[in-house]
This record gives sequence, structure tokens and C-alpha cells, in this order.
Amino acid sequence: MNLLLAEVAQATQRLAAAGVPSPRFDAEELAAYVHDVKRGELHTVADADFDARYWEAVSRREAREPLQHITGRAFFRYLELQVGPGVFVPRPETESVVGWAIDALRDMDVAEPLVVDLCTGSGAIALALAQEVPRSRVHAVELSDDAYAWARRNVDASPDASRIELIQGDATRAFADRPELTGQFDLVISNPPYIPLTEWEYVAPEARDHDPELALFSGEDGLDTIRGIERVAARLLRPGGVVVVEHADTQGGLVPWIFREEAGWTDAADHRDLNNRPRFATARRAVL
Repeated sequence: MNLLLAEVAQATQRLAAAGVPSPRFDAEELAAYVHDVKRGELHTVADADFDARYWEAVSRREAREPLQHITGRAFFRYLELQVGPGVFVPRPETESVVGWAIDALRDMDVAEPLVVDLCTGSGAIALALAQEVPRSRVHAVELSDDAYAWARRNVDASPDASRIELIQGDATRAFADRPELTGQFDLVISNPPYIPLTEWEYVAPEARDHDPELALFSGEDGLDTIRGIERVAARLLRPGGVVVVEHADTQGGLVPWIFREEAGWTDAADHRDLNNRPRFATARRAVL
């Protein structure tokens, strides 16, 4: 074992003691970041090249600063995104939400599907859809100044930037001033804020202390923004278009009921993530 791997083993113990959920992965990822190698190449770092800044990074993670804020990058499906203070860090569970949306778009008989990502944050969802559905045209909406700036960086760095329109505005009133888009979208997708205000103290420190509150909390029951997205989706979707909304695993029995038949929805259903937890709801705009 070289010096770096020995230090990674010690760092893993420190991070585990601090309650970090994935101590070994984080210890290795920080080592790879500091030494500018891949995680699988840590054994190639010579003892003389060990960088003491590794322990500075470990101390920051030990204090529950998000890993992605330390490295400045987040991985999402096939993307590497720039992230940092002021923007919600994309989570692995959202990848299954996007996977469902990609399958739905591919099943549509539409040459150039029109999509909107509401509450885009870093732009993760919008960028993944543009990348994996090559002829799609994607709109992305974000309210926060800070998050919009991160999304702008990521979109500008993307080879698919020409098919992505990034708009700063309120997701619950998206495109109210653009009537030409009413009833035109094939898919509306969102990972909105959905944590109840009453649950603040139970949120993991990485999110509670570092993710922007605007991206986390949404009213007493956590569903205020999702209710707003239902109204926007009802206005924007064409007949037969679909909406996909992520939610907390405790809200699986609640969110599908927001997309009521009397409001013009059909096939409202809930779906589980890779951990078999209720994670997102979908519904289809009724064909009259």
C-alpha cells in the first residue's frame, strides 16, 4: 500500500465517525481530486507526490460540507457539471426520474420533442435530456440568481447548448407571458423543492446547511411548488403530453392525487427509484 492509500484509509475512518454516508467513496474522490487522477489510479501516486492539501479537503468533508462543493463538480448520468454554493447539488435518485422521462420521449412519435425542465438548478435534468434525446428542444427555468448562474455555466459548456433555452423566472408561472407555447410541450419535468418546513431539523447537514433553502422547502406539507407545477403543466402540455415530478419518499401516496382527472389528467401514477422507494409521480394530459 502506498502512502496515499494509507491516508485514504485513515480519512475513511474519520469521515465514517463524522456520519458521512459514503465515507470510503468520498475519501477516494477527494484524494483523486487533490492529486488530479481517477479514483482507480490512486495506487499510482508516488509517495513523494502526496499532497497535504488532501487533509484540508477531508476536514471540510468531515464538517459535512458537500463533497461536490469541495471538488466543484457533480456527476449526473453521463454529465460532469460545475456546482458550488448557491445551487442544489444533483442527487443520484434523480437519475431514475430522468431515465423514465427519456424512455417516455423516445416512445413518442415526435421528431423534435419539446421539453421544459422547471426548477432546473444546475441544469442537470435539462442537459441530460438534451444529451440523450438528440433532437429534443429543451427549455429550462430557474428562479434563483445564484443557481441560474451555475446553470448558465453548465449550459454554455455543453455541446448541446444550441438546443437549450435557459430562462430565469418562477417555475410556477413559467411562460405565462408566451401564449404561443401554451399546449405545445411534449413533456414537463421537475425536481422541485418538496421538503415540509416542519422537517427542517431532520434534513441532512449537507443539504440543510449548504443547499439553498429555495431548492429544499415548499410550504407546510412540502407540496406547494408541486401544486403550482401541476397548473403550469396543465397549461403547457399538448393533449397526450406527460409530466414527471420528483418528490420525497414519504409523499408517494399524495402527489399523484394532485393530478386529478377532473383537472384533465389521466394515468396518474407513482414510481419507485433504484432503492425501491417512492420517488416520482407521472401523469398524462387527457386527449379530448
